[in-house]
Amino acid sequence: MRYLLWLIKFLLFVVLFVFAMHNAEPVALKFLLGYSWEAPLALVLLAFFILGALLGLTAALGQVVRQRRELVALRKELRNRAAPIHPAAPDPLLEQPRDAV
Repeated sequence: MRYLLWLIKFLLFVVLFVFAMHNAEPVALKFLLGYSWEAPLALVLLAFFILGALLGLTAALGQVVRQRRELVALRKELRNRAAPIHPAAPDPLLEQPRDAV
């Protein structure tokens, strides 16, 4: 299984490497006020992919923090419910007879 995962990673690397080599022509991104940025197409795509992933993670961060707080509160409540305040007395019907040994 480990070799299969390495093979898949290697094939993915080769495909992405070939994609980058075939898209090495420079492209110009034009911004406001006449600013522009020239870079290979593969680099531009990689930069915007990383930027989008970071933006998505940032957008989800608030929800993750809220759920973690809720999880901590629920675990604390569960611990408080699981610890009995007064230990229950043993049930005499379920107790083994002492003279049966």
